[in-house]
Amino acid sequence: MTEDMLKSYLNTLRLDLNFFKDSIKEVSQEIISEGYSKYPVFIAHQAEVTLGEVILDKEELGTNFTIQATTLEELVEKQIVLPKNVEKFKSAYKDPEKQCCIFLVTEHGAQFVFVPFEIQQENTTGADN
Repeated sequence: MTEDMLKSYLNTLRLDLNFFKDSIKEVSQEIISEGYSKYPVFIAHQAEVTLGEVILDKEELGTNFTIQATTLEELVEKQIVLPKNVEKFKSAYKDPEKQCCIFLVTEHGAQFVFVPFEIQQENTTGADN
């Protein structure tokens, strides 16, 4: 995915995240507090993805992206994050009280991005998997 494509998707995603942020933060806190994982990940996609659980459906909500909740552990199990990259992922992972980890899946590829719950226009950072 080119930098311009990523920026375009992120701008569209920001609109949805402004709408979704409270729900995503609540699910993130539940994943952590209930002991499922210290590393919640939210998959944002426009086509079908068979990973995690749907928490916000774009068809039902009239948004651009469906959001599914998963964890680092499931991503390792499904070999999306390779075991050799787990420590790198954990060190790149941002404070889940302040930011959410989004696995942005598009027709052009997939990338992890960290988005603050208090979204500002240019405050999204990318990370390689």
